[in-house]
Amino acid sequence: MSFINHWLRPSILAASAYSTPPADGLLKLDAMESPFALADDLSAKYLTHLAKAELNRYPNPNASELQKTLRELMNIPDEFGLLLGNGSDELIQLLALACDSEATILSVEPSFVMYNLVAKSTHLNYVGVNLDADFQLDLPKIQAAIKTHQPKLIFIAYPNNPTGNSFERQSVEKIITATDALVVLDEAYYAYSADSFLADIAKFPNLVVLRTVSKIGFAGLRLGLLIGSKSTISELDKLRLPYNINTLTQISAEFLLQQKDQIDKNAQIILAERKRVFASLNALNNLRAYPSDANFILFKTPNAQGLFDYLKANKILIKNLTNSPKLQNCLRVTIGNYEQNQQFLSAVKTFQKG
Repeated sequence: MSFINHWLRPSILAASAYSTPPADGLLKLDAMESPFALADDLSAKYLTHLAKAELNRYPNPNASELQKTLRELMNIPDEFGLLLGNGSDELIQLLALACDSEATILSVEPSFVMYNLVAKSTHLNYVGVNLDADFQLDLPKIQAAIKTHQPKLIFIAYPNNPTGNSFERQSVEKIITATDALVVLDEAYYAYSADSFLADIAKFPNLVVLRTVSKIGFAGLRLGLLIGSKSTISELDKLRLPYNINTLTQISAEFLLQQKDQIDKNAQIILAERKRVFASLNALNNLRAYPSDANFILFKTPNAQGLFDYLKANKILIKNLTNSPKLQNCLRVTIGNYEQNQQFLSAVKTFQKG
């Protein structure tokens, strides 16, 4: 037995690392990234702005200017507290670290895999409650699981990943009021959804909202934010590592996230393309696309593995979910720009023709 195998915690040895497929030379429609690069004129201004970075100094410890920019971009009231993370993944981990050892995290299945992975890596238990056949919350089962397992944290992705739908608001509210757990509404796709629980933070003391800038065009910044009551955020801030938002992320985001009109315009393009791609997929034989409130579409088709392989062979990468429980023969495609979506749709049609 090697030293590391002897030394490492058994649960880590038994786990698999989070992996992402190589995408060099491929049309990348697998990771819910924005298709919009910076315009040339904005790129030049951005580089000039970036030159102001004092890389010999530690970052602003609270990223105070960036917090102001985020509040303006997302219309976050001053009465709410704000905690920034190196991507929302860091904030998910921070929330888990706030729990007692052997506490339970509860979520639904299928949903964002990091809830389960973080639970395992932080010595917490994980309970996943299956969604119903329409990918909606099975409220009686969730309420029963809350009663049985008494979770410390409940994660609900809203809209949900990988299914794309938003759950019924009334069901979510019943979950919030049925538990003493901290309920985390993960609104990573807020820009593409008609609903949000942001304002409800004032109504529910056990509610926090998680967001990210990754889906609105800035995945490379690795910037997430947690929004909650000031008292809740103040306590959670004790777990944040010092200087967790680096100088380059701070100065980049302060500049780029001020482009609110362009960000909103890009979101509207995605919404229009989502509608078009959804209709086009559902018009194909033996293919069912599920309604989405996010910047991706889940769809089901016979021989999904064959279609995935064909697309990849033709330099198009989407997400293969065929081996996931409850998602057999399902694939997920990110909404790109018009040309990218046309390339994807044409390839799907060609594959169906045989």
